[in-house]
Amino acid sequence: MEPKPTTLKAITAEEFYTAHGRQLGLKLEAGQAGLNRKIHEATINRPGLALAGFFRYFAWARVQVLGNAEKTYLKSLSSPERRGRIRDFFQRRVPCVVFSRNIQPTREFLEEADAYRVPVFRSPLVTGRLINSATLMLDLDFAPKMTEHGTMVDILGIGVLIKGESGVGKSECALALLERGYSLVSDDVTRMYVLDGRELMASSPEETRYLMEVRGLGLIDVGRVFGVGAIRTEKRVDLVVTLRDAGKMEDVERVGMEQEFQEILGIAVPHVQIPVSPGRDLARLVEVAALDQKLKTMGHNTAKEFNDRLIARMRNEARG
Repeated sequence: MEPKPTTLKAITAEEFYTAHGRQLGLKLEAGQAGLNRKIHEATINRPGLALAGFFRYFAWARVQVLGNAEKTYLKSLSSPERRGRIRDFFQRRVPCVVFSRNIQPTREFLEEADAYRVPVFRSPLVTGRLINSATLMLDLDFAPKMTEHGTMVDILGIGVLIKGESGVGKSECALALLERGYSLVSDDVTRMYVLDGRELMASSPEETRYLMEVRGLGLIDVGRVFGVGAIRTEKRVDLVVTLRDAGKMEDVERVGMEQEFQEILGIAVPHVQIPVSPGRDLARLVEVAALDQKLKTMGHNTAKEFNDRLIARMRNEARG
């Protein structure tokens, strides 16, 4: 049964705080009762215009970040007007508010936040860095995700997902690649997600990160056995290699003119199938497939170049 991708439609303010509070240095100042409010968009909004009373096109569904500009503007208002603007702002169902630069929210702001149950956080990060970091984190939270049954390795910068039926030799192949000096991302179960809508990324579940299961040996800690250079936390998927029993393959590619692709989470990834039979050095074949893919990304297609030379020679002979 094919694994189904999952895409988050929203996360709560509490989930945002729990997952990223430590990295962003978040401290909850008010609105604890509203931690179940939902963030619907994977980006950040600075509500300067909203605080000035202009709510057309207001991106209320995003995390709202306030910096020195918003603080100074609110300070310029009289106390009654300031409270009225803050109240109008909170009435727009914003999911949460983050003050940058460790700015302490005013008493009116905290009181209205508690009244409308809107979580208010404070972060020591400068506004630009806070926005950039939070945007990247939210982008990962909302990215389409799925789990693939396969082993992910990094071969000279080419991320290769090795797939195949259970027992075909995926882990043994990856183990031989590690012995050649390459890196492991994930063994057997690989988490996939789309970064920025265009790059397919792979990582390992935390429970099995840096571990590999080899039949007859059991679990091995790759970092301790091969060194820290043999492990990677994540890698872009550049090539999918499927290991298949040679006896079950009717057609085996001989020249490589037709490039196959496999679609994962809407991203078309180059795909090759390698027949498995006794005596074949699968690790070497996967290594060569990765290096050939690296050449293709640089604009060199061996099969096409050979075909072009062959056609040119046939044309010359026909003219002669």
